[in-house]
Amino acid sequence: MSISRRSLIRAAVVASVGAMTPGFSRLAKAAGFGGGVWPEVAGAATDEAAGWRTFELTTKVSVLKPNGVTRVWVPAVLPNSLPFQKSLANTIGTVGGTGTVDSSAENWLAIAYGEFPAGVAPVMTVTSRVATRPYFVDLNLPGSAAPLSEAERAYYLRATKLQPTDGIVRDTALRITKGATTDVDKTRAIYEWIVENTFRNPKTRGCGLGDIRFMLESGDLGGKCADLNALFVGLCRAADVPARHAYGIRVAKSELGYKSLGPATDNITHAQHCRAEVFLSGYGWVPMDPADVRKVVLEEGPGNLALDNDMVVKARKRLFGSWEMNWIAYNFANDIELPGEDGATLPFLMYTQGETGGAKIDPYDQEHFVYEITAKEISA
Repeated sequence: MSISRRSLIRAAVVASVGAMTPGFSRLAKAAGFGGGVWPEVAGAATDEAAGWRTFELTTKVSVLKPNGVTRVWVPAVLPNSLPFQKSLANTIGTVGGTGTVDSSAENWLAIAYGEFPAGVAPVMTVTSRVATRPYFVDLNLPGSAAPLSEAERAYYLRATKLQPTDGIVRDTALRITKGATTDVDKTRAIYEWIVENTFRNPKTRGCGLGDIRFMLESGDLGGKCADLNALFVGLCRAADVPARHAYGIRVAKSELGYKSLGPATDNITHAQHCRAEVFLSGYGWVPMDPADVRKVVLEEGPGNLALDNDMVVKARKRLFGSWEMNWIAYNFANDIELPGEDGATLPFLMYTQGETGGAKIDPYDQEHFVYEITAKEISA
């Protein structure tokens, strides 16, 4: 299902829409993360004001060799309010062109779009302000979250272009979850299978592509977060567990003792990271991140840690049901039609995109397409 620009609500500045997805009432809103380890959290925190941190992200884009009309698209912060994140504003500035922020709360997507006429040296700046707090769901306690509607359930079980739910994907999901009697059991089985059988490949470009049928058919289960967590989401959907991929970026150092799980400086240009959520009956949306377990394996300490290493064991345990929110969600969208485009779609939007003279610009080509993303924590 593609997300069309015709369904987007255009606004120069997008503020929080206050939309709350059903099922979040059981979430721990402020789990008290800190001190270098994940704590053992006994239950949900009740203080709605607790634990929030506010960040300001600035993305500055320059197209160095324009050739005719130039267009630039920057992922802006998720327009919906969630228990772990509140979008406060997305603003855009352009030099010599026009700019808007297109937002669809229904489709969990905001895109900053700039257009520049021929003869202009395009420069575009996008500033997003967002508040976050730790996200934790205790699956050991009984849940009482409202179920998804039939339409929502169908949406989060759907196949996308690169994440099919039939053929080898469904066969693999059924094999992994054989004997599981609940959605929690199915999800646990798939999560553990991802951790045990995939690996993070440092040579993968960007965050990967997420072509999960190719991964399974080729037997190449290496990649980065857009591959490994896409495989997790696709297998969950194929096993009839609603799931979604959360595309975003890390904005601050990890306070949990993991150097690999946060940027080293306030320059976060290469800190893109995507996570996953599953909808579990009674609990609502539950955070997951098996890809980051494999990142800890590859990058912490001397590198290539064993799965029984203490740092890996702790990450593996807590990334099933919690996120440290030194990270911002951009969107949950797949098969995206960019504003100003006709027909062509992106599998996901996490990196700045551009085109000039009708030709797409490689988002990794720093010779022609320069952008920098910075983040700073500010007072609320």
